[in-house]
Amino acid sequence: MAKNHTRYIFSMGELHRKDNSIAFRNEKGSLYIPIEDTRELYCLAEVSMNTKFLDFIAKAGITLHLFNYYGNYSGTFYPKEQLISGDLTIKQSIVFIEKRLLIAKQIVLAIGANIHEVLYHYYRHGKKELKPTLDWLKSEPKKFLDNELTIEQILFIEGQIWHRFYSSFEHFLPEDFLMNKRVKRPPDNPMNALVSFGNTMLYTKTISAIYHTHLNQSISFLHSPQDGRFSLSLDLSEAFKPVIVFRTIFDLVGRKQLQVAKHFDKNLNYALLNEEGKKIFINAFEERMNESFMHPKLKRKVSYKQCLKLDGYKLIKYIVEGREFTPFLLKENQ
Repeated sequence: MAKNHTRYIFSMGELHRKDNSIAFRNEKGSLYIPIEDTRELYCLAEVSMNTKFLDFIAKAGITLHLFNYYGNYSGTFYPKEQLISGDLTIKQSIVFIEKRLLIAKQIVLAIGANIHEVLYHYYRHGKKELKPTLDWLKSEPKKFLDNELTIEQILFIEGQIWHRFYSSFEHFLPEDFLMNKRVKRPPDNPMNALVSFGNTMLYTKTISAIYHTHLNQSISFLHSPQDGRFSLSLDLSEAFKPVIVFRTIFDLVGRKQLQVAKHFDKNLNYALLNEEGKKIFINAFEERMNESFMHPKLKRKVSYKQCLKLDGYKLIKYIVEGREFTPFLLKENQ
């Protein structure tokens, strides 16, 4: 049976092995999770476990993502890499040295193109105030990126793209979900809380996707490789953020499925999703990740989750065969 299920734990408790199942125990009793079809396990509260349990899930090929009490991402435990390739790691390193700027530019262009597609939906439905932003996204990033640039200059253009995107929210979001500026640690309002949580969820999904390729997680191109983080997952998740994270947020807010008074922690200035809010967001996020469409080149239906891994394979083909690397583009897959 294919391992394709993601399991979420929202409350404090203890994880342990029970026969050939994952057992979660708290004051309410025990919950048993079948291991056969589990691929990822998310702990969104403080959960205790021992090395025997970690060895059990490692042998089953399950990735474990850990979050602290405040919903902040703590880290990922995943099994020993089975697909590690010394040859590809060497080639990936050479490409980083020789072609880093080309790949970084492609990622930034994809971010701009996908943001354009997301905003164009609202423009078509009457939000004509978005036209200046759409015009800028259509022409300016490519104009700048066609020049010889440093990585710092490429990152500056990426920052400008996101800034214009955030500034456009006032044209189609209710006032209590506007964002004066992007604040990450800690978030300072409901929209920042949603963006931080959504981006982290996508980042962890990308970690899991890359784990199932031969790529080295630590060698990245747009983001600087750093100790203590999977920087390639930051790279490959960027183009998907407008498509997965922000479309999920906009749908939930627009349909009033998420409301500030009901789904955010009042004691923390509404800057943190409560448990009910997390469940609503995760259900919508998973639906988006599993949404399928006809792939124009593969000529078969694929999901956004599968596209994360496909972008990894595209990067491998660029590294090994020199094929052009173009990250996921929403317009080409609608």
